[in-house]
Amino acid sequence: MIENFKINLKEIDSIKKISKDEKEFRIKNLNYFNKVGFPDKKIEDWKFSDLKGIIYKNFNKLYIKNINSKFKNIELIKDFDHNYITLVNGELNDSNFKFEEKNKIKIKSFYNDNYLDKIQENPLINLNHALSKNGYLLEIAENYKFKKVLVIYNLFSENLKDNILNSRNKIKVGKNSELHTIDLVINKSKYKFINNVYEDIILENNSIFKNICIQNEKSEGYFHKFSKNTLASKSKYSSFIFPSGLKFNKLDLEFNLEGEESECNLQAASFLDKNDHQEIKTRINHFAPNCKSYQRVKNVLNSDGKGVYQGKIFVKDIAQKTNAYQLSKAMLLSDDSEFDSKPELEIYADDVKCSHGSSSGSVDEDSIYYLMSRGLSRKEAVKLIVNGFLNEIIESIESNSIRRFVQKKIEGQIHEY
Repeated sequence: MIENFKINLKEIDSIKKISKDEKEFRIKNLNYFNKVGFPDKKIEDWKFSDLKGIIYKNFNKLYIKNINSKFKNIELIKDFDHNYITLVNGELNDSNFKFEEKNKIKIKSFYNDNYLDKIQENPLINLNHALSKNGYLLEIAENYKFKKVLVIYNLFSENLKDNILNSRNKIKVGKNSELHTIDLVINKSKYKFINNVYEDIILENNSIFKNICIQNEKSEGYFHKFSKNTLASKSKYSSFIFPSGLKFNKLDLEFNLEGEESECNLQAASFLDKNDHQEIKTRINHFAPNCKSYQRVKNVLNSDGKGVYQGKIFVKDIAQKTNAYQLSKAMLLSDDSEFDSKPELEIYADDVKCSHGSSSGSVDEDSIYYLMSRGLSRKEAVKLIVNGFLNEIIESIESNSIRRFVQKKIEGQIHEY
């Protein structure tokens, strides 16, 4: 248990099968977390999301102990054929690659391989590096293209209550290989808990990684994920994020374009309602010439929903011919909703094409009036406008069956409005 939100060193002593170096690494991270605590507005990256205040307000105590639960009769997606991995409370539970050549795939439970790294001054990363015991490692061999999408079922059990989960996942896509994944969150807990994830994705030369992340069920969960993505020469990363329904959710996404002609495409759409608090923070580092990045984030906010977007594009002096685009838009349905945006450009090269923009506003009353004149109620008119606003992101998904699946998920949430 975390008493006064400080963690005793005995929690690290209870972790089995770790080397002396790893133990020392974990202790250093824990000491840093105990010194700083959960982040608050005094930390620049958290100026719009006072997590310390949120935690103190909603939790009296937190338990670190792993909750090992087995899910029976997991309902798999029937809309399209797929491979799958199941995670239960962050722990690798099962995997099935029936459509693939299994000798091209490596999957196993994953602890920690970064204990020689420099200690990062980020409290939630420090907490994760100190205590993480669960997660998975997925490696795809060179010159292999997945035949079907891989669905990662992130399952959270009903017996979670005041727990804090720390897990670490790593995906490595080999040279000239291609992997498409869908992260689907399924939460059975009716109680408050914290999920803190560290993700490491490595794309080797000329590889392709496409990901869709869906969290759209109403939940008492408080989620944080830091994702570090490294792109080698001519690799391509594409991500669609549909995060909604959590009490608190922060996605901290870092992309390092280290090889020439690498590309990153990030798009997100969310509907935030009734005290939901969500932040998407991105940092795209252009470290090499002739790279491209594209970001488009859309939020619809209702009731006391709060949305935050912090996006930074960094261009190193040698990264000539960079092409970078960044845009965030928010639609506010209530006077009580809030959207904060902080787009940034930091450019040291002179031959680049970079732009950023941000806008927010209420629903256009002329559009509502027009739809109501055609027989729709005001509520139906607003729903139709919201659907159209968010569908601009969904329509960019290439697969027809997956696009329809995502549309059903998003429309189901809007219908509850």
